[in-house]
Amino acid sequence: MMSATSLIQQISVTALPLIFAVTLHEAAHGYAALALGDDTAQRQGRLSLYPLRHIDPLGSIVVPALLLMAGGFLFGWAKPVPVDFRRLHHPRLGMVLVAGAGPAANIVMAILAVLLIGFVGDLPSAGIDWARLNLANAIYLNLLLAVFNMIPIPPLDGGRVAVGLLPRPLAVLLARLENAGMLIVIGALMVLPPVSGLLGYRIDLFDLAINPAITMLLEVLVMVFGR
Repeated sequence: MMSATSLIQQISVTALPLIFAVTLHEAAHGYAALALGDDTAQRQGRLSLYPLRHIDPLGSIVVPALLLMAGGFLFGWAKPVPVDFRRLHHPRLGMVLVAGAGPAANIVMAILAVLLIGFVGDLPSAGIDWARLNLANAIYLNLLLAVFNMIPIPPLDGGRVAVGLLPRPLAVLLARLENAGMLIVIGALMVLPPVSGLLGYRIDLFDLAINPAITMLLEVLVMVFGR
């Protein structure tokens, strides 16, 4: 039976990287919006590095925990930072920059984790495994958040980037998916695989697209920043 200490260590090596990844992702949106002319996040107290201001009880705790226990891929969400894109100095370009700030923050955190993991061996022996697992999970979770959020369907960041870059007629059509976008994404990732499997050919977009993108990014980061 796992001891209380081992259980706490197991939880910490997943929870700590996830909290940092989600918190800095959301804060990056708010800081980018403020720099570009919208102070909505600041006025609502969301321009903060304090995790509890960004954590959604269901999306940040319950859903990831259930998926982790079920042995599936880790998936979740935070409370979106409020941004009034109309108040940005250049609304369409600003939308692209604000949306891209979150995934960019995750890439920066993944780079820092790659840099730090090369020095884990210099730590006291008692802390090496814990630090290595924390950093390894930080790399994976940050890359997962960056890749997942860049799926080009609003309200995900990639959808907002696409709306800002596409010609206006196409941007308007894509923007209409805003309310149903998350249902489409969740359906494609969690419902499509088992349903398609029953029909004789399993289609798993996580394995077909998201995981390969994470692997490619990881290989690039290790090649450039690895020790």
